[in-house]
Amino acid sequence: MDKYEAILQKARGLGEKVVQLRREFHQRPELAFQELTTAKRVEGVLRDLGLEVETLVKGTGVRGLLRGRRSGKTIGLRADMDALPVQEEADVPYRSINPGVMHACGHDAHTAMLLGAAMLLAGHRNDLAGDVVFIFQPAEETGEGAKKMVEEEALEGVDGLIGLHVSTAYDAGTFGYRSGPVMAAGDFFEVKIMGKGGHGGMPHLAIDPITIAASAITALQTLVSREVDPIESAVLSICKMEAGGKAYNIIPDSATFGGTIRSLDPKLRKFLPKRMEEILDGVVGGMRGRYEFNLMERFPVTVNDERMTVLAAKVATEMLGKKKVFQMTPLMGSEDISYYFQKVRGSFFYLGVKNEKKGFVYPHHHPRFDIDEDALPIGTALSAAIAMEYLNGE
Repeated sequence: MDKYEAILQKARGLGEKVVQLRREFHQRPELAFQELTTAKRVEGVLRDLGLEVETLVKGTGVRGLLRGRRSGKTIGLRADMDALPVQEEADVPYRSINPGVMHACGHDAHTAMLLGAAMLLAGHRNDLAGDVVFIFQPAEETGEGAKKMVEEEALEGVDGLIGLHVSTAYDAGTFGYRSGPVMAAGDFFEVKIMGKGGHGGMPHLAIDPITIAASAITALQTLVSREVDPIESAVLSICKMEAGGKAYNIIPDSATFGGTIRSLDPKLRKFLPKRMEEILDGVVGGMRGRYEFNLMERFPVTVNDERMTVLAAKVATEMLGKKKVFQMTPLMGSEDISYYFQKVRGSFFYLGVKNEKKGFVYPHHHPRFDIDEDALPIGTALSAAIAMEYLNGE
């Protein structure tokens, strides 16, 4: 651990600044493509550090370039900045002041830690054999931000990329890594069933879209359990349904339901929506209804490059010790960092922020989600150290 002890100590010295930034972002959360205030704050910090800075995606994204003293490769470090449409319930001094908007997924911590890493690396620019690009992106939650950043050349000159995500599934200060598929492809869908409205007491004169939707939902649930290899991982979840009005005796003309499809295999990603439509054809048509199927492709599979992942795990092990570093199982959540990884090799890892004694146990997207801030200096140090090892160590 001696090799990275100095970096970890410097990160701890920046701990108060990073916590202050995290709380500032947490208190003023902004939804996807609305991150103007957050981006402006990030831009200001990077400029104060002497970085070359440009704003992207109509001012909601930021790219900072730190030039090392010597020429070499370029590594990218990425953080997401958007919040969620969630009303915060945590009783903390830095509680969100924006009604119905909350940093319930830790993006405030990601942004603060990456700014901390920029502070660390700016102090070591004369030691770097290459450049560092800091990517602060909007709209990860919608699966659109990374794609926009790539289109606006945020990855220009970047040879490799790393990103990290906090998680209350793992103890504070631990590091989770994995080579290959680490997070699932995630797509959304919506199905509208069209029938024929009528009186609830005379259903034989109507074509009930609610009954058709219920049958279709039940049939769709057999896809994963009966048509996907049990060794493979897949999810098909119906997460919303709308039908009818305020009356209890009116059969409506239509019913709508929607949800998400997750998979770790690109072939399976194509197979599932194809079979969904075939099932809908049979069920809906057989019950005299019609349907519209809308597939919204969002997140490709996040695939970690083996060399980048081995390097990150090596740095984490030397800094934290073997007991705090572990190999993760793939997660069925999705991440749009996958769009960057389609262009450059990279690795996405997890930083534990759970602390049961302090009550930091709520999962992502929960209205009481919060983190153990004692882990923030570790995330800061890891990002900086992995960047330095990538530039100077290979």
